[in-house]
Amino acid sequence: VVTREDVEESLKAKWQYVKDQEQLLKDLHSQIEETAQRLSVKQSERDYWLEYKNVGSKTQANKIMNLEKDIKEVKDDLHRATEYYRNALKAVKEENDKVVERHMELSKEQAPESAVRYLDKNSCREIEENEWLKEEVKMYQKEVSELKASIQLLEEENIGLVTKMIDSRLQNLRV
Repeated sequence: VVTREDVEESLKAKWQYVKDQEQLLKDLHSQIEETAQRLSVKQSERDYWLEYKNVGSKTQANKIMNLEKDIKEVKDDLHRATEYYRNALKAVKEENDKVVERHMELSKEQAPESAVRYLDKNSCREIEENEWLKEEVKMYQKEVSELKASIQLLEEENIGLVTKMIDSRLQNLRV
């Protein structure tokens, strides 16, 4: 038996878990932005050194190549980190959705039980009477449909008899 307090505590725990995951996502986004800024700085350095290289400095050519490698590594790191965080975000969202859905299903299952527990005797009796009335309505509907079918048959029989009677009167009038 799960009490309302248990359900509320569970909801609070899940809510805190979601908030923690959102904070983690914010941190991840800030890390991605920081990496993007580093990438921008490295690219500007690269551009500067490329210009310097074109002027003709061989000693700086190695430095430019190293910076280009660094930029490539930073880009690769950014791509991997972005992909990792995207996958992590997707997994966290799916897990959160599953947890929330499970909790909602559990709450839906427990809601009628807890509602019935807190009902007074009159309400319980009304529910029982309502169920009984539903059964009675089904029986009466069945009986009504049977009566309609028998009425249909009787009307068809009457129409047939009236038709025969009219035909015999016409026969008598012809004679």
